[in-house]
Amino acid sequence: MKIFVNGEIHELEKPVSLEQLLESLSFSEKKIAVEINREIVPHGQYPRIQIKAEDRIEIVHAIGGG
Repeated sequence: MKIFVNGEIHELEKPVSLEQLLESLSFSEKKIAVEINREIVPHGQYPRIQIKAEDRIEIVHAIGGG
């Protein structure tokens, strides 16, 4: 199954949740924001969201300032 993460093609062998995808990409412990197909996904929904073929996922790091 082909998906796009930050503009790069990724192949998945089987369907995964957003949480599983983030873990496999080493993003699970970082402060990030995720958008799937131009819609922001609330952090609490990561385990319930299933990634589908052709999804376009954007992951950005949250940067604090003061």
